[in-house]
Amino acid sequence: MIRVHDTLEKKKVDFVPLDPANVRMYVCGPTVYGFIHVGNARPLVAFDVVYRHLRARFPKVRYVRNVTDVDDKIIKRAAETGEEPQSLARRFTDEFHRDVAALGCLPPDAEPKVTAHIPEIVALIERLVDKGVAYPVNGDVYFAVQKFAPYGQLSGQPLDQLEAGARVEVDERKRSPLDFALWKAAKPGEPSWPSPWGPGRPGWHIECSAMATRYLGETFDLHGGGVDLIFPHHENERAQSQGALGAGTFARHWLHNGFVNFNDKKIAKSDENMKRLLESAFRLRVLVERQGGEAIRYFLLTTHYRNPINFEVVEGERGLAFPGLEEADRQLEYGYLTRRRLSEALGVGKPAEPKGPLVEGADAWLPALQEALDDDFNTAAALAALQQGLGLANRLLDGKLAAPKDVKRRTLERLAADLASAAAELGLLEQDPSAWLGAHRARRAAARGIAVDEIERAIAERAAARAARDFARGDAIRDQLKQQGVELMDGPSGTSWRVAD
Repeated sequence: MIRVHDTLEKKKVDFVPLDPANVRMYVCGPTVYGFIHVGNARPLVAFDVVYRHLRARFPKVRYVRNVTDVDDKIIKRAAETGEEPQSLARRFTDEFHRDVAALGCLPPDAEPKVTAHIPEIVALIERLVDKGVAYPVNGDVYFAVQKFAPYGQLSGQPLDQLEAGARVEVDERKRSPLDFALWKAAKPGEPSWPSPWGPGRPGWHIECSAMATRYLGETFDLHGGGVDLIFPHHENERAQSQGALGAGTFARHWLHNGFVNFNDKKIAKSDENMKRLLESAFRLRVLVERQGGEAIRYFLLTTHYRNPINFEVVEGERGLAFPGLEEADRQLEYGYLTRRRLSEALGVGKPAEPKGPLVEGADAWLPALQEALDDDFNTAAALAALQQGLGLANRLLDGKLAAPKDVKRRTLERLAADLASAAAELGLLEQDPSAWLGAHRARRAAARGIAVDEIERAIAERAAARAARDFARGDAIRDQLKQQGVELMDGPSGTSWRVAD
């Protein structure tokens, strides 16, 4: 049984889908006006794991993540760059797709864009106006918060307190300070579409209600996003959706990931030092090119998705260092080396009979990993279980665990299969080990100023020396490479190498 921490219920609850044969989830996607940063990456990775684990537990999962391609921020950035808003939105949608692929995230089953769903949005607003829970004013349309009694339940803030502390622009046309825009009248030079209230464009919140119900139905299982979206975005989504469709409709469970803090601080663009580092140390594209997208993914999974995670940046004489990402990188290298060793060991010899005894613990770590994910998608505990599986494989391959030949072979085959299953659920260690290790080595060698062609020549010279039984020369070459920070690894398929820590 999967249990989730429901933001509305403020506790863990059993996850029982409306239709176990067709689980449905919606996650708020990007507003495409610039490159995303590590904070934006966290919900992408967190809910990708949710999607993967649900797919492992249910026969079908429909995952919808939107793209906001018209918005105040897009219009403002386009004006700054002299670009058409829709052209800018298309460009950064493409950049977003590059980044999300680098993180190892599966594509959603549907990725609707706001501009392609204006008729659905207008129809939903009309329904709200007809029900008397929204009202037009000079081409704008507002949702009347006072008409929705449960407003504030999701964020846990009573309506009277929200009104007292409302920090919104003064607009005398609104009946209440908390009333929010469903439709915005067109301004000169802005993108607009026709509507019963005149030309304009959607407000931010209404788009998600319209697209979620368009692709998932009036009631669906799970809605996700960052903790910063609980109020006002998700509170408003819930209000307008149930205002139009009735109580009990829309999302049955709400899940929210915690913040990514920057050197133990919340991101604040008003902080000049932080602002300086945001482009060089927080932009996702920069980190992908430096450290690899999978290391970022691993790092983000080391902490439970609901808790904040600290992204540490250290400035030193050699430039910027990222301790968390570097540790994640080491763990990934260990995992890929293990999977390559397993592949090499199993590539020779006759497969063992599938049924029979295993080395102790070989059949326990994967169920532990899956149980951790069942418990509100606890990726930190799941990674600990993954490390148990990798450690067992290496001890067996190193001959540190005594076992009959057939038991050893059967256990290695089981470990290889279970690691593939774990990789599919976590989105880690899915790539071809040799390809990943080659790219990783090239990246680290370039950072250290190590010439790859010179290392390869030295390895070839060592192989010739060993073939000529000149083992002293071979050992000398190994020692010389070790002093340069290069570690050699001899295996059944030859000698490989890595850049040592």
